[in-house]
Amino acid sequence: MKAIVCHSYGSPSLLRIEDRPIPTPTGQQVLVKVRTTAVNDYDWSMVRGKPGLLKLMFGLRKPKNPVPGMEAAGVVEAVGPDVTRFQVGDAVYGDTSEYGFGTFAEYLCIHEDAMRPKPDAMSFAEAAATPHASLLAYQGLIKLGGLKKGDKILLNGAGGGVGTFAYQLTKSYGCDVTGVDSGPKLERLKKMGFDQVIDYRKVDFTRTIHSYDVVLDCKTNRWPWAYLRALKPGGIYVTVGGHLGKLLTLFLFGHILKLFSRKRLKVLGLQPNTELEVIGDLYRKGNLKAHIDGPYPFEETPGMIQRYGDGEHFGKIVLSVSPEGNPT
Repeated sequence: MKAIVCHSYGSPSLLRIEDRPIPTPTGQQVLVKVRTTAVNDYDWSMVRGKPGLLKLMFGLRKPKNPVPGMEAAGVVEAVGPDVTRFQVGDAVYGDTSEYGFGTFAEYLCIHEDAMRPKPDAMSFAEAAATPHASLLAYQGLIKLGGLKKGDKILLNGAGGGVGTFAYQLTKSYGCDVTGVDSGPKLERLKKMGFDQVIDYRKVDFTRTIHSYDVVLDCKTNRWPWAYLRALKPGGIYVTVGGHLGKLLTLFLFGHILKLFSRKRLKVLGLQPNTELEVIGDLYRKGNLKAHIDGPYPFEETPGMIQRYGDGEHFGKIVLSVSPEGNPT
């Protein structure tokens, strides 16, 4: 099978497509013929080995698992003897990060619990774009943020995968939504229907006169106390990713904050694939859809990881892995 392989940390341009043996599923593993996959922050960090602290997870000198990728949609090709949830021919999708990585390949061998049945309403391209970003948005806004009808919301990093899903969820609650991003993305956010947009290169949203019931942050590049200025009394700030040092500081400060303020600073610990059935139901009802950048040919994976790192994408970058024509 063809796979994208990372032999050493560095630029995504160092990645190579190589032939590797097709794995054989054992126990509760399923072998999935990957139709589509998507680029995530994990891939950008793993390939470069940055921030350095993450090498404790990736491998100190080089990646111990050299094939990146943590989202996939495809068809079950074979099953291990103890599999109970799927059979050959089932269309599946999921965020594999709880069980392993390696979706940037023509075949993926993974525990069956890393996959869910793909809703018929989703194309394979949509399915690859959905599990990780949609649940960061859903769990961040609803589980941690306590989203309520009519809330005033700010989404930082609004033009990415999480932001575009989060916007749809907030609008289903009748919220007033401000999006923060830059460049050409601002016009696309306006066309989506954002009530206000902020260019982060020109305006610091933590220093305006506006305050919010919930802030969902995909970037987290400021110190915790800055975010307090952007919250209403009793407001909630939720981060789903960003600068590692700022995340650790925010986690600690958030616990101390409870002693003297009604405002809350929270860090989402994602539960992969949990509530994915809820997301699928929203798809079926036409209340949610993925905004896809692509799908791009599998051979362009290195450039697409760089595109992600440069912040040039809108929505989720999707890659077509299967050689079988149309990935949808």
